[in-house]
Amino acid sequence: MAISFAKRDDEYAEAHEINVTPFIDVMLVLLIIFMVAAPLATVDISVNLPASTSEQQPRPDKPIFVTYKADHTFAVGDDDVARSDVAAALDAATGADRQQRVFLRADQSLSYGEVMQVMNLLRDAGYQKVALVALESRSAP
Repeated sequence: MAISFAKRDDEYAEAHEINVTPFIDVMLVLLIIFMVAAPLATVDISVNLPASTSEQQPRPDKPIFVTYKADHTFAVGDDDVARSDVAAALDAATGADRQQRVFLRADQSLSYGEVMQVMNLLRDAGYQKVALVALESRSAP
């Protein structure tokens, strides 16, 4: 091991620069963490949706979801509601604008008749624009 000593005082002058490389590394790691975590936090209500092979339609900025779960309970948005209160909850979510499209998410274990009863419930409440939500499937069943 060799040690060299400075011959002049200005050879060991202090560097007054900030090393930003570790800061950039930390920011890139945080960016990757948020990119992975953000899609996982979008759906709060668990429902087993059937798959569809139709083309995906453009989604509105603030869609209104009515969820009909396998245990025959309802949710409007993220809030659980009773069957008798679905119309009132939709009126509150839409501001009583019955021309807005309502997206119905129904569990695939429910029968066709039960889903039709829910669609009739929405029509009786005055919501004529009802869209069914399904998972996207690349191949035909």
